[in-house]
Amino acid sequence: MKIYTKTGDAGTTALFGGTRVKKYNLRIDSYGTVDELNAYIGLIKDQEIDSEIKTSLFKIQNELFTLGAMLATPPEKETLKSGKERLNIPKINENSISFLEKEIDKMDAELPQMTHFILPGGHQAVSFCHVARCVCRRAERLSVELNDQETINNEILKYLNRLSDYLFVLARKLSKDLQVEELKWIPEKN
Repeated sequence: MKIYTKTGDAGTTALFGGTRVKKYNLRIDSYGTVDELNAYIGLIKDQEIDSEIKTSLFKIQNELFTLGAMLATPPEKETLKSGKERLNIPKINENSISFLEKEIDKMDAELPQMTHFILPGGHQAVSFCHVARCVCRRAERLSVELNDQETINNEILKYLNRLSDYLFVLARKLSKDLQVEELKWIPEKN
């Protein structure tokens, strides 16, 4: 199979189910941003960090592929003519969200209480977490907008919201593990 199909040369692409849309379509922008997020999570995973965290990040990357597939499937194409679901894979669900919450709680239990806003930085791995968090928030905003135009699975919105929290707490955890000082935002006084 060739990697190039030339079907997108005129600025369109196909959603699952065959519908062709412009490459700037909100649905494409939503799952494209999830793909970008997945790449940044790969950068975090490639750092010298705890193997248990790497395992969690690998699970999250797999779930993001699923989430992207869900976003790439318009509601009218979710069910085949036979009545079966087009995506014959486990979907993002409450268990996916619960996994993130448990990971957040586990990391947060080891961290000192926050007393200030925290600036991104201090270590490359920490910075990658903050970049991923920002991309996650953008994916969430785009998905919320898409949901306003045509309903998407609500678990997608919950998952992205929780994942951005996970990435923030992970940045704090990595600061602790890597023994780097968290950069507190302390505004100058007039």
